[in-house]
Amino acid sequence: MKAIKYLFTAALLAGFSTAALAQDGSKADVDAVKKIISNKPADLDKQMKPFYKANKKNADNLVAFGREFLNVKDTANAKVYAEYALQASKNKCAPAFILLGDIEAISDNGGGAAAQYEQAIYVDPKNPDAYYKYANVYRKISPAGAVAKLNELRQQRPDIAVDALAGRIYYMSNEFDKALAAYDKADMSKMEERDLSDYAMSAFFKQKYDKALEVAKFGLSKNPRHAAFNRLAFFNSTELKNFDDALMYADALFNKSDSAKFSYYDYTYYGNALIGAKQPQKAIEMYELALKQEDMDNKAKRAGVVKQLSDAYRDMDDFPNAIKHYKDYLASMDKPTANDLAALASLHMQHGSTLKDNEQTEAFKMADETYADLAQKYENAAEYATFMRARVNGQLDPDQSKGLAKPFYEKLVELIGPKTDLDNTEKARLKESYHYLISYYFIQKDDKETAKEYAAKMLVIDPENQIATQVMGTK
Repeated sequence: MKAIKYLFTAALLAGFSTAALAQDGSKADVDAVKKIISNKPADLDKQMKPFYKANKKNADNLVAFGREFLNVKDTANAKVYAEYALQASKNKCAPAFILLGDIEAISDNGGGAAAQYEQAIYVDPKNPDAYYKYANVYRKISPAGAVAKLNELRQQRPDIAVDALAGRIYYMSNEFDKALAAYDKADMSKMEERDLSDYAMSAFFKQKYDKALEVAKFGLSKNPRHAAFNRLAFFNSTELKNFDDALMYADALFNKSDSAKFSYYDYTYYGNALIGAKQPQKAIEMYELALKQEDMDNKAKRAGVVKQLSDAYRDMDDFPNAIKHYKDYLASMDKPTANDLAALASLHMQHGSTLKDNEQTEAFKMADETYADLAQKYENAAEYATFMRARVNGQLDPDQSKGLAKPFYEKLVELIGPKTDLDNTEKARLKESYHYLISYYFIQKDDKETAKEYAAKMLVIDPENQIATQVMGTK
């Protein structure tokens, strides 16, 4: 277990606690101590001595000194001043116990931290800081138990938004359904910004995009330059296919938010919104930027964005680039699926449909090779691949003079014909196979007997088929 597991516990309400303590005591002394600690003098103990003497009966200031030490991860001195504060208060200083709990949390001692927070609750049962920090370390053991502790706070402090704190606990435990249920009980107007953000994220993770957007927009009504709220409004508008709104929020995120930092995910979503708004060229620019981000750090992320690049080029009918990037996508995968290979073959087919003469032939041949690869690698895709090879070769030989599609339709008859319970897809493929073979043998080979054999088979599955009926009536 890493020390960072409890680091957030120690830092979460530190700013609140320090500010309150400094106001109670001498802010000048706290500021002076902060400066001394930040300078890291060799004679630190000597410089701290007069401040300790001046404040040895001021528990609040002593805790504030300890917090300044904790802020620079000097846990030894932080603990010393927490204990000074307890001496000064005769063990009645809840913030000192909270500080000791934070020290234990940073030291990766969750049990020790919880014990100190419990002591703080005993000393001051109305201190919300102690309840929340206890719940935060206990959530690793039992999120439900952590929330039960928060419900004790509800009895002591009905003015505290306990449901929002419970939502926070569940959110941090990745229990997003329970987080949503807790947040739904809370009054959004009384929530902190981080809880509004977590509320919206919980809804986003559970694909409740309308709710996530509602909460994000409420957050923006309070702080229009909040990066997380603009991002959430942007993402959820994209998911809801409100692409004009999505682009508006994207502009707010990238250009009108405070302290915004961007990830590959932001640029990817920007590309998705632009695709939805029928702006594939701009989408390509965003996907290219996504690939350059520092957090583009694994094959799966890169593969997903490269595929989106391919799709964007396809939407522009730029099939050479679409195919190039799709092949890059396949190359980045450990094992492409059958659908992945089928999609590449489809791109070659679409490309071929835009070409003429030799260029078209080459594109269709590439499709045929890809379907052959599909059949070889995925046995359960053999029927589909054979059917598509028949169609591709039919495109290469539209007058059937070369019979290029013949072996593939014959293979389909071999694969599907013996089945006794055909679904609609199988029946359609079998009928197409019979139709081709009837035509090929009757017209190209003048082999009426063989044509009639296939016509008879056609009439078994399609008794009203006119072509088969006419062939059977010939002499």
